[in-house]
Amino acid sequence: MKKKMYIFIISLLALGIMGCGEAGNSSVDQEGESKGTIGVSVLTLGNPFFNVIAEGVKEEAAKHGYDVVVVDGDRDVQKQANQIDDFLTKGVVAIILNPCDRQSIGPAIEKANKAGVPVFTCDLKCVAEGAEVVSHVGSDNLQGGKLAGEAMIEALGEEGGEVLIVHFPQANSCQLRVQGFEEVIGKYNAGLSANQIEVVAQLDGGGVRDEGYKVTEDTLQAHPNLRGIFAINDPSGLGARAALEKAGKQDQVTIIAFDGQPEGKQAIKDGKIFADPIQFPDLIGKKTVQLMMDYFAGNEVEKEVLIPTELYRKVDGENDPTLQ
Repeated sequence: MKKKMYIFIISLLALGIMGCGEAGNSSVDQEGESKGTIGVSVLTLGNPFFNVIAEGVKEEAAKHGYDVVVVDGDRDVQKQANQIDDFLTKGVVAIILNPCDRQSIGPAIEKANKAGVPVFTCDLKCVAEGAEVVSHVGSDNLQGGKLAGEAMIEALGEEGGEVLIVHFPQANSCQLRVQGFEEVIGKYNAGLSANQIEVVAQLDGGGVRDEGYKVTEDTLQAHPNLRGIFAINDPSGLGARAALEKAGKQDQVTIIAFDGQPEGKQAIKDGKIFADPIQFPDLIGKKTVQLMMDYFAGNEVEKEVLIPTELYRKVDGENDPTLQ
């Protein structure tokens, strides 16, 4: 009896090992079915916005059988150019970029063009002459900038006042945001003889909290009666808010930011930021891959796809189930 039981157990173990072996082979087979690797270089992984884009790329690429490698450009155009070289050496099937500089990244993209590797950009655009990008997907930043301008007019009311723009001019998207903002403010001022909204400074805040803090602090010294700040993203806006709090001017100056990151939305709910034109980075990442798949299939793809922004206010924050 014991002998029979022993043989039975051995048989079960053997079947288990065979089962494990088949699962392992299945995994290898799945890996072997990969259609290739997509190289992604984002502006910075220090900004949650670009992490969400990268996750959207990964999720959509996996549906189509592609692997994804994500690297951090770290806001350094030379580092990003080196990453593109590395992608080409590793034989990626396509490259997705958030360009660290809209002009200077051109020669690196041209290398990919010569190697026959298609390049797609998302959120941040390349405007360098001679650099070929298959398609660009981003927020409608001009439209978002106009929403920001309308929000600033609403916040400052009929009193008007001095406004600081915390910029990141290296990014084409931010250029468009500021353009839209200034267009709306300019039209508003055209009908007024007094109490206009005056942009007194446009300073590079680097798109990061520390620099947003510094340029706001500097501006408050030069313009103690400042009444408004338009920050081109949430990190800049949160840095500006910290500077206002340090100076005791958080009730004097209204901040309009841009993005709609969780931290930015929370700040809007808490009354620290007035409003944000919000973006949808997950859709940006997914749409970029969808266009890539169309391109691989030999279909004609749109050169540019813009996703509209929406204005997010305090009432939206109060009704947002994702916030505390």
